[in-house]
Amino acid sequence: MASIVGILSLQGAVEPHAEAVRDCGAEARFVRTAEELGPCDSLIIPGGESTTMGMLMERFDLLGPIAKHADQGKPILGTCAGMIVLAKEIVGSDQARLGLMDTRVERNSYGRQLDSFETPVCVPTLGGGPFPGVFIRAPHVESLSGEAAVLADLDGRAVFVRQGRLLASSFHPELTTDRRVHEYFLGLTR
Repeated sequence: MASIVGILSLQGAVEPHAEAVRDCGAEARFVRTAEELGPCDSLIIPGGESTTMGMLMERFDLLGPIAKHADQGKPILGTCAGMIVLAKEIVGSDQARLGLMDTRVERNSYGRQLDSFETPVCVPTLGGGPFPGVFIRAPHVESLSGEAAVLADLDGRAVFVRQGRLLASSFHPELTTDRRVHEYFLGLTR
């Protein structure tokens, strides 16, 4: 039976993640409520605008249910804005967040929208050579503690981290045809 991957669908790049999940043989479901999150085996928090995303998670009463989802050992992948809202601390911001990962994240650390770029990222955990990293107003992990570990860095900045069944990336794996990040994530679910 295929696993059910929820994709937080309040704001941000939702459909590309759904396509990646389907390409990996899992079922994608769009999540806007706690009831829609319930049957999901895992959750993806997409890129978008982290302040807006945090505010909408508060408004739709999803912060608690998502934290409970994580407490039940269900995996979560946060990409770009998702990395920010998963962090315990955000440099210079008290915006709403989940605070599930022992990370301190700096927003927009690679510049503005005009400064977006694509570059190969070495992710040994994924195997198969460099991953095509798409960075759009990307954050990075300034520091981490506890069980949080760096899976990849770019120019000395942590851009892909894991803490148990939680993953967070600065880059957008859903905007490439390389499905290794989504396959790795689904491996945490199975």
